[in-house]
Amino acid sequence: MKHVREVIVVEGRYDKNTVAQVVSGTIIETSGFGVFSDKKKLELLRTLARKRGIVILTDGDKAGFFIRGRLHGMLNDTNIKHAYIPDIKGRERRKPAASKEGKLGVEGMKPEIIIRALELAGATFEDESVQASTVRITKADMFSAGLTGGANSLQKRCELLKRLDLPNRLSTNGLLDILNILFTRDEFLRMCNL
Repeated sequence: MKHVREVIVVEGRYDKNTVAQVVSGTIIETSGFGVFSDKKKLELLRTLARKRGIVILTDGDKAGFFIRGRLHGMLNDTNIKHAYIPDIKGRERRKPAASKEGKLGVEGMKPEIIIRALELAGATFEDESVQASTVRITKADMFSAGLTGGANSLQKRCELLKRLDLPNRLSTNGLLDILNILFTRDEFLRMCNL
């Protein structure tokens, strides 16, 4: 599986699931139009764009282009790449009917189409050896810091999310992904006094 250095931004969880089966890396969903009223998620996307760059991969319908365009403007053109999927007529398997425009979205794309869209956008594909040589923050580090597996872990995670100005609903795995973008392992360990 190829690893994408940039953060991939998709519309929803089914899109995220499809992309995660094709490439590894950090994938964040906008929850459709919900991202526009979520100031913390927008600020997180700005930070991630500055640190790592982002690739916006939305559906090819009117809503997808609206989300893409609005995000591009709200993120101040900071290190943003655009990946486009082709117009393919059809419907996703989980849906009883085709979309209003009758096109497949990101979740309905074949793996080779997603890879090609990311390549055309200029996404950075990192070699597995580069990934293996990078010392990453692990779940064990989060456990040692008291962020998981303990009586006060939830409270500590909430305090960390607040301190880092991250969305409250960020999952433990999502937090781990973000921590690995924002900090080196040594920085994280120092921050947690370990």
